[in-house]
Amino acid sequence: MKLKISASLNYRLPEPVDLMLQVEAANGHGQRVIDTSLDLGDPEYLARVPASDGICEPIWLRSVGELRAEYRALVEVDRPDVDFRTLAAVPLHRLPAEAVPYLNESRYCPSNKFHAFVDRRFGEHDGGAKIGRMRDWIESRFTYVSGASNAETGALDSFVERRGVCRDYAHVMIALARAAHIPARMASVYALRVDPQDFHAVAEVYLDGDWHMVDATGMTRPTETARICVGRDAADIAFLTAYSEIEFIGQKVKVKRDSSN
Repeated sequence: MKLKISASLNYRLPEPVDLMLQVEAANGHGQRVIDTSLDLGDPEYLARVPASDGICEPIWLRSVGELRAEYRALVEVDRPDVDFRTLAAVPLHRLPAEAVPYLNESRYCPSNKFHAFVDRRFGEHDGGAKIGRMRDWIESRFTYVSGASNAETGALDSFVERRGVCRDYAHVMIALARAAHIPARMASVYALRVDPQDFHAVAEVYLDGDWHMVDATGMTRPTETARICVGRDAADIAFLTAYSEIEFIGQKVKVKRDSSN
């Protein structure tokens, strides 16, 4: 499947500001970028720094006045819709080095606080079957509410309040998976069927030797999703990180199926 992606960001920068931008769809790992363009105006400084996971390439820039970022891409997605529920967990001592850090707690995912709940609620299941039960539990008990959370909201807050947006669903999914000793990370993505259309966040779990997308909101499928970047939680995958005060003006994301072929 080919996805046509467009994203625009507009912020006012009252003084010179250093920023990290992560909006470009990754090339590889189940997808291929056919065509792309990114217009950032005329920043004072711009550099690309490949991330350690080898998936994304954050852009560092310094700018002042106003940031207008316009991104366009055509991405072919060729990853299958694997039924992760049938997959086995990988024994901890056989995990690859890349997966091990995603067993541990992170800023928004205090997984150690979920051990008792996971053992009590999902203890009779293993591997992908356990992940599936966790995903279904979150979707059935949480309410998707725009504006219900903020930059400080973590998995424990969302677990208690039972509401939030995609990042909150993903944080809870990741915390539960890690509490079950299954590596889990967060991915920012562009995807069809996201409502309202925006940058989207999903969990990815390591099962049977590979990473598999798990969306507890139920809005996306791996075959209709283009990955941007991955990390421990929202702190790592934010589409824009500013290291000084900035003022939001506007933002728009659009993803649709390419019907030209």
